[in-house]
Amino acid sequence: MPIVSKYSNERVEKIIQELMDVLVNESATPDLALMCLGNTITNVVSQVPEDQRTAIVDNFTRALKQSIQKTH
Repeated sequence: MPIVSKYSNERVEKIIQELMDVLVNESATPDLALMCLGNTITNVVSQVPEDQRTAIVDNFTRALKQSIQKTH
């Protein structure tokens, strides 16, 4: 069963494109881009109530692994 998001694809794609534009404009190498995005993720997760952080991170890492596996 597919996951239904409360956010429109258009909104998600717009934000992703804006993030990518910043990385391109900064000529960020893959390692710098990952470092910046990783720090951003850490900042976002720190805004989640502490008792929910582990579950959020587990879900995020699972989804990341699945998205990487689908591209290969």
